[in-house]
Amino acid sequence: MVRCSNGLLGLLNAGVLVLAVVALGGGAWLSHRSSTDCERFLERPVIALGVLLLALSLAGLAGALCRASCLLWLYLLALFLLIVLLFAFTIFAFVVTNRGAGWVVSGRGYKEYRLGDYSTWLQRRVENTGNWAKIRSCIQDGKVCQKLGDRKETVTQFVNSNLSPIQSGCCKPPTGCNFTYQSETVWIKPDGFNTTTDDPDCTTWSNDQTRLCYDCMACKAGVLANLKNDWKKIATVNIVFLIFLIVIYSVGCCAFRNNRQDNSYPAWK
Repeated sequence: MVRCSNGLLGLLNAGVLVLAVVALGGGAWLSHRSSTDCERFLERPVIALGVLLLALSLAGLAGALCRASCLLWLYLLALFLLIVLLFAFTIFAFVVTNRGAGWVVSGRGYKEYRLGDYSTWLQRRVENTGNWAKIRSCIQDGKVCQKLGDRKETVTQFVNSNLSPIQSGCCKPPTGCNFTYQSETVWIKPDGFNTTTDDPDCTTWSNDQTRLCYDCMACKAGVLANLKNDWKKIATVNIVFLIFLIVIYSVGCCAFRNNRQDNSYPAWK
């Protein structure tokens, strides 16, 4: 008779198998739906995750229910490596996102962001020309600034708006530039504007809707602020997932021990 730990491991891996099918289905859906590089970027990781979960779940089911000790050993090894990698990523995510926060602007409902406030590792990622070209393309494809401009707000309504980090950094010039508001994405530089200003973003700003402040340091900082919030959420979810994996690993160790004990005795005993 299959022991309790073997049955429990089989049940848990059946649940993982369902998740694998969902992930593969999601990847297939993305591959048909994707129309931009940003959407296609998610396709491969989702499919890879589905394949990994499928392989693990099948190995776990075979090892637990069919008493295949070799498969169960490989399953536990892969699970152990996954736990170590996931733990390392979670620690890394908390470390690199520990620094950086928006600055409150007097008389404004939104915050502004500075690239130097974030970790050096994150700064290097967005300062890389190739990386930033892809990120900028994603912001434009997402029509973040276009949607902001469609609000048609008055200057009073705009300054009291709660803008997202990307809207604040990429769709308008920094408040310190003292530009005159015409619309959410159109700002007039004052007469005699000094191009040697201390803030290079003031010079980088353009009313060309394809440029705006996409190449500003503030835009890169806004992207990092958004990334920081997302990574914090992912790291929190990872903690819960780690606990789940550790439980499966513990049950798997018991099942592996049961298999070895059963294989050590002839069936007639």
